[in-house]
Amino acid sequence: MRYFITLSFDGTDYHGWQVQPGAVSVQGMLNQALQRLFGPQTSCVGAGRTDAGVHAAMMVAHFDVPQPIDAAQTAYRLGRMLPPDIAIQEVRPVADDAHARFSATSRTYHYYVTTRKDPFRRHYAMRLPWMLDFERMNEAAELLLDITDFTSFAKLGGDQKTNICHLRYARWKKMEDGVWRFEICADRFLRNMVRAIVGTLIEVGRGRIAPADMLHIIAAHDRCAAGESVPACGLFLVDVGYPKEVVHDEPSPTEEA
Repeated sequence: MRYFITLSFDGTDYHGWQVQPGAVSVQGMLNQALQRLFGPQTSCVGAGRTDAGVHAAMMVAHFDVPQPIDAAQTAYRLGRMLPPDIAIQEVRPVADDAHARFSATSRTYHYYVTTRKDPFRRHYAMRLPWMLDFERMNEAAELLLDITDFTSFAKLGGDQKTNICHLRYARWKKMEDGVWRFEICADRFLRNMVRAIVGTLIEVGRGRIAPADMLHIIAAHDRCAAGESVPACGLFLVDVGYPKEVVHDEPSPTEEA
């Protein structure tokens, strides 16, 4: 039987989501906990591959077990086993062909910036030493909605078969005085894509790039044409969307038929 896990994590001390030799990852920590519960053959597959230092307010992973389990009790036990910077929100049964990564229809990321020194945001936002024109940045971000090839914003060399992504929205939003958030949603994202887009938009906000220049950057299909990637600390995966038929409730083994 297949189960989805919904979790969140502070990525500060991890080398990203994906298991890597000789490095501590979120997936590796979750696999260790699952194997303590269900045996060494158990492992999970995540909805994405967040980079080192990136956080998740919501990540989804799936795992398989041969027999039905008590989902609520499993969520509780996993939460007790995992360190304080990884939290389990839910374990729920899903259809056997539901896939945390390939069944997802959308991912949403937020990136935080602050224009003031704040010791409580140092691990969760990029501190900006300059004032930015967020109106110009939103004008440039709007242009991203008209394209699908994001090669200019991707760190290539991974296992992606295409650089085509379909954005639903991309915008800057003021959260409070001195704190802004970039919100972006798409069906999929390329490696380093959000951080490269944010870095390029910051160049627009500084007046180094005109909003219309985004069209030339996009057309270049060259990562060198875009701005530098911003630090990972400000980036959060906040939502993973699935069709209703994928995440429908299955009967719990403790429920009566």
